[in-house]
Amino acid sequence: MTLSIQFLTMVSMIAGGFYLGVALDTFRRFHRHWKRNVFLVYFMEVSFWLTQVFILYFILFQVNLGELRVYVFVACLLGFAAYQALAATLYKRLLERIIIIASRIYRIIFNLVKNVIIAPIRYLIKFLIASVIFLFNMIMVVLGFFLKCIYLPLKWLLKQVYRLLPKKFKLILHKLAGFYSKIQNICRKYWKLISSKRR
Repeated sequence: MTLSIQFLTMVSMIAGGFYLGVALDTFRRFHRHWKRNVFLVYFMEVSFWLTQVFILYFILFQVNLGELRVYVFVACLLGFAAYQALAATLYKRLLERIIIIASRIYRIIFNLVKNVIIAPIRYLIKFLIASVIFLFNMIMVVLGFFLKCIYLPLKWLLKQVYRLLPKKFKLILHKLAGFYSKIQNICRKYWKLISSKRR
């Protein structure tokens, strides 16, 4: 390994340690959102550290083909210490500002989408449902009116025909009507008995 590659490796690992400090503070800031779930805490911790190891080793591989030396770890710790001493406080403040701005932008976009897109669609659906119900009621009213117009003359006609029938035929009709009502009552009793057993 030449001196220039060693120098690049040192600089890269110092920058990598600095980046690791930034990533760790960012991760710790959002840790509060899943700290109540033990499984999620372990999963996020393992995922975070595996990701950081992969990123740092990828940087090292680009510089010196992944050759590990003691000074690589020393340089990484130096970069991490430099971040903690020089930039940690400033970065945390900047991160809080970014989070506040991002949350405000999210609320503005959410309210905009809710009021401009979702609310009109909701009112349109309600209007369509109300229109369909109103139209159905109107159809039922008109249909009922036409049925009444047909039923009343038909009823009058049947009464006139019934008056002209012989008495024997009237008795037969009365018996049939009584038999039908008995069958209907029996069916209702059995239906009530079956429905009560199901409950």
